[in-house]
Amino acid sequence: MPEPGATGATGENSSRRDELLRIAAGLFAEKGFKNTTVRDIADAAGILSGSLYHHFDSKESIVDELLVAFQTELFDRYDEILASDLDARGKIEAAVRLSFEAIHTRGPEVAIFQNDADFLGGFERFGYLAERNQQSRDVWMTLLREGIDSGVLRQDLDIEIIYRFIRDTVWVAVRWYRPGGELDHPEVADQYLHILLEGITEGTTHG
Repeated sequence: MPEPGATGATGENSSRRDELLRIAAGLFAEKGFKNTTVRDIADAAGILSGSLYHHFDSKESIVDELLVAFQTELFDRYDEILASDLDARGKIEAAVRLSFEAIHTRGPEVAIFQNDADFLGGFERFGYLAERNQQSRDVWMTLLREGIDSGVLRQDLDIEIIYRFIRDTVWVAVRWYRPGGELDHPEVADQYLHILLEGITEGTTHG
């Protein structure tokens, strides 16, 4: 095994593999997993289709690797928020900001999950996607219950509706948010949190 920092074929192969993953992620996000072929990925990478199989045995393996890496990183950071010393409101804010950061840094992977999780979940190897959906729900329900129990959130609202509202409005932003746009992801998160928390925190004025 090469020493850390060494260069050579192994490093070049790893770099090429990462590039192919990036290209495939962009195509899956743009065209959909079902509509993207191995040849599409190879053409975009400027290689023959057969050459792609030196790195991956199928396009399913490619999307599997993309989703596993993305979700492992995301849920590790959600766990850090849950275990942090932040108060209930601070944890909700941190989780929302993390979600928008994921859209910013992992936009293609977010789009793939949003658009193709139901289709992919029909295959045994992607059974973990349903587990991740449940894990995401558990994270948010924990945060919201803490918010209600601590008095940060209004108790007259249905927690299930709040959860669905956050889930559906945060992640759908991947369809319109573009890095380098007029607002960067922290600013988008600020705007979203203002709208969200003004509506569900105690002390809101009702008309």
